[in-house]
Amino acid sequence: MVDIQRIKEERGIKIEKAGIKKLRYPIRILVKGESSYQTPVATAELAVEVPYNVKGTHMSRFTKIVHKYKDRIHGRHFIDMLRDIKAELETPRAYARFSFPFYMEKNAPISREISLMEYICEMEGSTDGVNDAMSISVSVPVTTLCPCSKAISDMGAHNQRADVRVVVDVSNEMLWIEDVIKAVEDSASSPLYSLLKRVDEKHVTEQAYKNPQFVEDVVREVYGRVEKLYKNKCNCNFTIECESYESIHNHNAFASTSTSYQRQP
Repeated sequence: MVDIQRIKEERGIKIEKAGIKKLRYPIRILVKGESSYQTPVATAELAVEVPYNVKGTHMSRFTKIVHKYKDRIHGRHFIDMLRDIKAELETPRAYARFSFPFYMEKNAPISREISLMEYICEMEGSTDGVNDAMSISVSVPVTTLCPCSKAISDMGAHNQRADVRVVVDVSNEMLWIEDVIKAVEDSASSPLYSLLKRVDEKHVTEQAYKNPQFVEDVVREVYGRVEKLYKNKCNCNFTIECESYESIHNHNAFASTSTSYQRQP
């Protein structure tokens, strides 16, 4: 049969990315400290570079390769998958991004009731066959309480939910999602829980009041903890952003930083 995608292209324009989006597929994610996996349904985007003289790429091959790697899309296997895409689709560069939920079992702080918390994660990477790039991002919901509000108010202080997103370059290092979640939750005014009894609600609101944090504070605290986890081990780069869904404003507050901004002595 004629291979339409491989006929010569005459317009002389390179396509930077061509591929598929919103492919939903179950994958396996390794759980820290256990000989077990989680099996979330990921939403995947996969693409390749199409040279100026090639008409198109073979879209069906993306799903074929995802199926091949679905039980081991973690660590170096993600790079192996990208290299497989590059070879199979005969392209100068391959890209992939997988977004998926990750669940952790948490005990309420006082009652110790057990529930599951959901965290949204992404794996993203590319390869040209020589240079590999891969990052993992983890989004962690937390509580922040405003230090200014606490300082100027006779009673109480405004508090709200915030999302902290940590993106770590893991091309040469294994990243445990659980470690990033702990680093973020330890940096906020209070963690969030799926299940709280009244004694737990009392505890977390009082905990937040005792530990007020601006978005800038959260970002700096997370930076220090993530740096201890990864910076000295693999010289990797990371980015941190905190976005606060303000309870007394009609806008959000945010702060972000990355390893391109170094600590001052």
